[in-house]
Amino acid sequence: MFENFEPSGFIYNLFISAGLNEKLAVFLRTLIIVSIVILLSWIALILARFIIERVVATIIRRTKFKWDDILLEMHVFRHLSHFAPAIVIWIMAGWALADYPGWLVFVQKLTYLYMIVAGTMFVNAFIEAWHAIYMELPISGERQIKGYVQLVKIFVVIIAILIIISVILNKEIRTLLTGIGALAAVLILVFKDTLLSLVASIQLSANKMVKVGDWVSLPLRGADGTVVDISLNTIKIQNWDKTITTVPTYALVQESFQNWIGMEESGGRRIKRPIYIDTNSIRFLDNEMIERLRKVHFLKEYLDRKESELKKYNKEQNIDDNNVINGRRLTNIGTFRAYVESYLHQHPKIHDDMTFLVRQLPLSEKGLPIEIYVFSKDQEWANYEAIQADIFDHLLAVIPEFGLRIFQIPSGNDFRSLVHQRPE
Repeated sequence: MFENFEPSGFIYNLFISAGLNEKLAVFLRTLIIVSIVILLSWIALILARFIIERVVATIIRRTKFKWDDILLEMHVFRHLSHFAPAIVIWIMAGWALADYPGWLVFVQKLTYLYMIVAGTMFVNAFIEAWHAIYMELPISGERQIKGYVQLVKIFVVIIAILIIISVILNKEIRTLLTGIGALAAVLILVFKDTLLSLVASIQLSANKMVKVGDWVSLPLRGADGTVVDISLNTIKIQNWDKTITTVPTYALVQESFQNWIGMEESGGRRIKRPIYIDTNSIRFLDNEMIERLRKVHFLKEYLDRKESELKKYNKEQNIDDNNVINGRRLTNIGTFRAYVESYLHQHPKIHDDMTFLVRQLPLSEKGLPIEIYVFSKDQEWANYEAIQADIFDHLLAVIPEFGLRIFQIPSGNDFRSLVHQRPE
């Protein structure tokens, strides 16, 4: 219908009457009409964006739904505006380039490719918006789907690329897929990490092995911190020194890692630390020390009960208690353990209903380890460290009251002191 459009004939006749030859008149007429089409397509783009950013955006912001706001923020509607100039060019190209059929085919093909690219951007933006909507749901805390979203976007881009290649080469997509099938081995080699990460993402999500916000430790990768992002190919971990360690997704499946979410959900954080006692300071308690320790609040009940139990046992066994090695007697190390247990049971920041141990470990070259294995009620790192430090500050300070000494490897100052104390 545009071939006989009157303005086109008017422009052509105007150039002919001006004395230009027919070929030049046709070229100038085409140039003017192409300029008009470009101007109209630009106006169509401006108008489409105005409608989307002013009219549609105003309506969306007034609604109570949050999902449409996310679609607007992700520029889903903005990508639709790119179709307006493409449609104008597609419709009017036949009129503008009627005298240049070769260029008409090229422009129509280029416009078609532009619409494919715009459509791909629209679809990917919609997928991202849908993912953002999903992240607002409670289930997103347990199930991370970012890897799947990226995979779908990659699939959309691959389909778009195949369509673009088929349009440029005038080949059917089926023919292209046949050729790609022959290169499957090469593609598998090139995309090996992506395929491994895809399988790993499925395993991580299906088995709920890790999610954003979990505290994980990967010793082989030097990562120890909070997971801040899980994508198709990589997982970002913010270490406690605020550095970021990026590891392949499949590393969490192929290698061992530690997820501390169980500790966080349990409501307690483990304290596991030994105190090394110098074995030379271990001995039986005499009556004087027993009476002195009986005044300690945490020990009175223990000493009364233990003394009664030991006296009863020794009497039943007819044991001569004039010799300290006969029968059963109180020791300073055993009394110290009892003190530690009583002290920790009374501590307001220690769980009584979780694993609670004050135990001896095997003797070593460092002495006798008395290990404290309990759980603090406060899991926050700074508070946890403060609780742990307060406990051991107190225990290290009271150890001399039991006649015990902490084992410490001698330093140069210790040897110099011995030399100075040696008589001439």
